[in-house]
Amino acid sequence: MSAALGLKTKPTTTEPSDDDSDISALINRLTAEVNQIAVDKTKSIQQITNQMKMLALNALIESSRAGAQGAGFAVVAQEVRGVGQQVETIARELETQLTKRTGDLVASIDRMSQRSRGERMMDLSLNAIELIDRNLYERTCDVRWWATDSALVDCAASPAPAAVTYASQRLGVILGAYTVYLDLWLCDLDGNVIANGRADRFRVVGQNVAHTKWFREAKTLRSGDDYVAGDVENQQLLGNAQVATYCASVRAGGQANGAPIGVLAIHFDWEPQARAIVQGVRVGDNDKARVLLVDSHFRVIAASDGQGILSERISLSLNGQRSGVYHDRSGTMIAFHATPGYETYRGLGWYGVIVCAA
Repeated sequence: MSAALGLKTKPTTTEPSDDDSDISALINRLTAEVNQIAVDKTKSIQQITNQMKMLALNALIESSRAGAQGAGFAVVAQEVRGVGQQVETIARELETQLTKRTGDLVASIDRMSQRSRGERMMDLSLNAIELIDRNLYERTCDVRWWATDSALVDCAASPAPAAVTYASQRLGVILGAYTVYLDLWLCDLDGNVIANGRADRFRVVGQNVAHTKWFREAKTLRSGDDYVAGDVENQQLLGNAQVATYCASVRAGGQANGAPIGVLAIHFDWEPQARAIVQGVRVGDNDKARVLLVDSHFRVIAASDGQGILSERISLSLNGQRSGVYHDRSGTMIAFHATPGYETYRGLGWYGVIVCAA
């Protein structure tokens, strides 16, 4: 069954490679240096050819003054002038071609770097949603397991004071070992909370939760092997805390095919657990990235900067894809990946999203 200490945020294998970044920067720097050298050298050649042309011009002037005796020297001066012009033309062509080639190379390297960065961000968004999926799969195991506890089964079958006290004690023991939960509620089939694990902190016994989506769905579960996974919400009865609620039906005799006699609801302490996930994604300081988890309605349910949780909705251009990366009109890069689910937990249509400022 699940571990008591919450999320296992092992280091991601898709973090940026310093070697890759260094190589890309080195290639860009060397290309820029080659381009500058080419420009400087062709300018030097142009200066020399200008001097040659000036010398040739002076030679022509002097040969004309010398009259017939300078005629032969005039031919040489014209040839020198012509060579100078050819060298100047070659130098200009060399500068133009080298500048274009190095410019193309720099642009190609930049495109490759951006594509590599986008793919890495997409992988990291998958890493984030996979980590939360694996953790929430454990929550589905917890609720189905605990719904078979004899103390809870007996209390749901006959909620006498002694049975309620014992069930509450049992729920408290579970909470002492599984610190990722705010509270555990045992409800009857009418939606009345009849026992909870933290009665000293949350006075919820006697409250009716029949109107909640998760309870209505839990009442329709076909067997003890099934479960309900709720979206993240603020739970007023738990001090308006952010929780993800998981439910299973409590059944007669603790048997999967027994008649339903109650509902167990476990409230996962969402905010600190999800924060550990998104803040643990290693995007790199230079990426200026915001790591998000969003639900199927694109509502932000976790954010590495702690902003907009349960209040902000983002615009994702999925284009029918489960994963991808694109730039919006402002130049911001957005990478996303849909929940892949884990084992029997199919996921709720959530996405891992990374937003990198332009």
